[in-house]
Amino acid sequence: KPKLTAPKIPEGEKVDFDDIQKKRQNKDLIELQSLIDTHFEGRKKEEEELIALKDRIEKRRAERSEQQRIRAEKEKERQNRLAEEKARREEQDAIRRAEDDMKKKKALSSMGASYSSYLAKADQKRGKKQTAREQKKKILADRRKALNIDHLNEDKIRDKAKELWDWLYQLESEKFEMGEKLKKQKYEVTTLRNRIDQLQKHSKKGA
Repeated sequence: KPKLTAPKIPEGEKVDFDDIQKKRQNKDLIELQSLIDTHFEGRKKEEEELIALKDRIEKRRAERSEQQRIRAEKEKERQNRLAEEKARREEQDAIRRAEDDMKKKKALSSMGASYSSYLAKADQKRGKKQTAREQKKKILADRRKALNIDHLNEDKIRDKAKELWDWLYQLESEKFEMGEKLKKQKYEVTTLRNRIDQLQKHSKKGA
């Protein structure tokens, strides 16, 4: 505020105090108006800054909301994808288990049929062997004659002994062959039963 100095009063002239007072009041009014204008300009600037700040806050809030929406949408897509993959794996596992069960049941049925056929053939073979054995017994019984060597000389007795030895050797050979065949049949039956038991166990586990 400029320093006020008292006006100089010219000598010999009349002083107009009213005019001086008016000028002073006008000057004070001008200064007051300037202060008011400055104040309102500052208030206006503050209001503009406040509005700009609110706009920035609202913009950031909208950006965060959009980011959260995008993240939520991506998470939802990820969860849906995981659920679809899980459902697809479960479906594939169910199909594979069903196929495995079908294969096991088919193999078990096939082996059961083979085993039944094998038993039937084995029974048939045993029947044939029994018949053949009975025929051999009959043939041997027919061939069996009283051993009468009283009238034979030494050479004939030697020939007779060789004949009996050959006959005994043949019987032992046939007995050995029949024993080996029986062992083989027992081994095949045992192996087949073990395979059937294993398949039944796997089938129960799969169920």
